[in-house]
This record gives sequence, C-alpha cells and structure tokens, in this order.
Amino acid sequence: MPQPDHIVRIPIPDQDKLDDDILEYFNKCQEKLGLVPNVLRAYTINPEKFRNFSAFYNHLMLDEDTTGLSKLEREMIAVCVSSANRCYYCLVAHGWAVRQLSGDPELGEMIVMNYRVARLSDRQRAMLDFAWKLTLTPHDISEEDRQNLRDAGFSDQDIFDICDVAAFFNYTNRMAHGLDMIPNREYHGMDR
Repeated sequence: MPQPDHIVRIPIPDQDKLDDDILEYFNKCQEKLGLVPNVLRAYTINPEKFRNFSAFYNHLMLDEDTTGLSKLEREMIAVCVSSANRCYYCLVAHGWAVRQLSGDPELGEMIVMNYRVARLSDRQRAMLDFAWKLTLTPHDISEEDRQNLRDAGFSDQDIFDICDVAAFFNYTNRMAHGLDMIPNREYHGMDR
C-alpha cells in the first residue's frame, strides 16, 4: 500500500506565494538533491521559522568545520533517535542519507530497525548507545555515560555535538508526528 500523498495535515502556502529567498533555497535543494524535502515545505507555514530551521539544520548537519563528528555519524544519530521515536519521516529521509554517505544500503536499514544488529565500530556503538539513552531515558544520563563516550575517543566538544544532534532530532521527530509529516516518495528508491 503506498504512503499517503499529503505533506502535512495542515495547509501550507502555495509555492508561488513564497518569499524569493525561500524559492531560491528550494532551487538549491532541487539542484543538489533532485527534490525539495517535504520538511522544508512544511516549515513555509512560518517563513521566519523556515529560515531559522534551515540555518540551524545546515550548521548542525552539513558544516564540517565546527565538529569532530562526520556527516555520516551525525546522520546515524538522526536515524537512531528517529528509530527510538518511530518517526516515519526522519527514518525514511535520514535512512537514505546513511545509505548515501556510507555507500551501504544495509546500514541505513539496520539502524532504522535496530542499530544493535549493525556492524559498528566501538566509537559508533558508544555514540548510538548514548543517543538512544538520551532519547528514551534522558533523566538517566550520567557522568558514566559521558565517560563511555570519552573512552570511545570522543572529545568534550564531540559529546556536546552528539547531544545537539540527538536533541534536534527529538524536536523534529515531534514536529513530524504532530503534523503527520510524510517524506518525499523519491527517498525510498535512492541509493539502494
């Protein structure tokens, strides 16, 4: 059975009514990805929040100069958190990103379903164990958990970044659930 056709369950502005900077951003997405992610279309409901969301996302997930985490590691956190939260949108969209960045179509699927079955480095496993725990039982995070990350080779800046990515996807997962956000169909067939 195909997924639903809607983007979100509340009205979004017609594309021809969007501000020029947003349309320019959409054109860059189309150029680089071959699509405009539905999450961006959803955020056009509030143009200022669209700008803040896209700027924060780009800094958090795409910038390579401000973090010791690779793009793949950040995407793995996104998928792990989204798995814990059962966020269909983010599992599809970021599962694709893991497939693309890793060159491994199985890795994205394993992290979607149960990251513990994946062959991961000790570093990656410690990172995902922490992200999973921070998502499901954040009140149980302790110095021992941070020390486990240090023992796996993460710096304190890296620990901050792991928390930042996990927290961001806990937020976006809740937005996706609350709005019944549906991912672009194209993601399903990409990098398989």
